[in-house]
Amino acid sequence: MKYRVRKGIIMGNDCIEMKKLTKRYKNFTALDRVDIRVRRGDIYGLIGDNGAGKTTLLKIASGLLFPTEGEVRLFGTCGARELEKNRSRMGVLIDDTGFYPSLTIEENLEYFRIQKGIPGKESVREALEMTGLVGYRRKKCRELSLGMKQRLGLAIALLGVPEVLVLDEPINGLDPSGIVEMRKLLLKLNQEKHITILLSSHILSELEHMATVYGFLKNGELLEQVSAKELQSRCREYVEIQVSDAQQYVVLLEKATKAEDYQVLPDGKIHIFQAELPIEAYSKLAVDGGLSVLSLSRYRQSLEDYYMRLKKGGRIV
Repeated sequence: MKYRVRKGIIMGNDCIEMKKLTKRYKNFTALDRVDIRVRRGDIYGLIGDNGAGKTTLLKIASGLLFPTEGEVRLFGTCGARELEKNRSRMGVLIDDTGFYPSLTIEENLEYFRIQKGIPGKESVREALEMTGLVGYRRKKCRELSLGMKQRLGLAIALLGVPEVLVLDEPINGLDPSGIVEMRKLLLKLNQEKHITILLSSHILSELEHMATVYGFLKNGELLEQVSAKELQSRCREYVEIQVSDAQQYVVLLEKATKAEDYQVLPDGKIHIFQAELPIEAYSKLAVDGGLSVLSLSRYRQSLEDYYMRLKKGGRIV
């Protein structure tokens, strides 16, 4: 099934634009006619389950894969030579970078600087400063924690101070402190260095703290592209109630309020959307029906809630 893409209004010039992007592997379609637009200054968060097509899309944007069909434009250009030239304006962290364990952080950066053809040793110092690695520059890579390795991978991507960063799961495997540090670092790069960021992450609560635009992928299809501002206005409030008999309660609920937009969860909790009555009325409904109320609260949908509902039912209005 195809879903209509609803785009948020986001000001700025396009850094990355993909039109009808399709990638097939024999009988498997990894991406199916996907339209993506990343504008200057965005932190664009790609959301989707494993196999949704996130990494494939990032690799095509970075030039590591070629699409079967569709068009890729970088900074407004789409010719093969122009794409190759403009990819020098991008920093990429997708697969394991492959550090040399016996070399120091600084030596690894110097190696990759030369490999990338970036002039001037001062770019190594700048990358160290941007990622907070100056004090660890002489540390051997075999001695680094996962969080430090992620920072080094990001430092390599930042060599030459790119205009766009493409990052696949940059906080994957980090402990809570490392996640917070990486989030602050990415926000700083975006806000102070004005670096546009396209990234994927399974940790949706962290994307909520960073992203200005979201793209939701499912089975290679783009369900929706929406700005953070619009998404916030569309994340609905709901009443969550848990009673002694959920099925009996929803019968009472439908009779008393004509409610149709609700969800009974596996643990017996009931989410009531468009809950216009005072929260006490939902408790009274249960008590009057001879049911015990175990819990009752009012919440607003999180990004994870929104994604799960979108994934199950398509576009949410």
